[in-house]
Amino acid sequence: MRSAGYCLINYPVALCIFSLNSFSFRILKFNFPAMKKIIYCCFIACLLSCSASKQHAKGWISLFDGKSLNNWKVGDNAETFSVDSGMIIVHGKTAHLFYDGPVMNHDFKNFEFKADVMTHKGSNSGIYIHTGFQQGGWPAKGYEVQVNNSHTDWIRTGSLYGIDNIKEVYVKDNEWFTMYITVEGKRVLVKINDKVVLDYTEPDNVKREKGDEQRVLSSGTFALQGHDPNSLTFFKNIMVKPLR
Repeated sequence: MRSAGYCLINYPVALCIFSLNSFSFRILKFNFPAMKKIIYCCFIACLLSCSASKQHAKGWISLFDGKSLNNWKVGDNAETFSVDSGMIIVHGKTAHLFYDGPVMNHDFKNFEFKADVMTHKGSNSGIYIHTGFQQGGWPAKGYEVQVNNSHTDWIRTGSLYGIDNIKEVYVKDNEWFTMYITVEGKRVLVKINDKVVLDYTEPDNVKREKGDEQRVLSSGTFALQGHDPNSLTFFKNIMVKPLR
């Protein structure tokens, strides 16, 4: 069976078709100015397709499109959250931004989660897991994984706030770091830049104090915290890998 190869000549736009067996070729010229644009678009589409396939092959799914807050929902003080340059910017009055999109119908039980985060000096924020939409106030359901490298609150980044607290500072303000959160069954693992900083297993039949009854593992969505007007925090590359 004869094999054939193809190559594209940039200008003038032409298609070279040649036979590898006979080493003969012929050139078909096209006088269509749009041909280069079509070829370029096909090339870009191919690259995007390959990139998406790579991500899905590893099981990671993006929750943030880098351009808007589509599939996210906020109650009070919605102006605390904005999007610019591929980042969610958190700066303003107390508010929480909940994932409300189609992935797992925004109800996650066992998963791996990761996000790139950067804080400014004195900032306080957090990532809630197994939570649910709430119009205002601090979310009552689920756990908050703390984001705080220099705020006056001593509970630092990587803590399960009020449950398993960390006082050590593992990352600096004004530098991007990656927060990894894994939940499997009753176990919560938190990593900062691949360093495990928290490994917590929830006791069976745990009972919390009054007001914190829902501060347990169950299932739910994710939420980003806007803590106070003096805090400025950035999030990007927000992704999840559902686990069985």
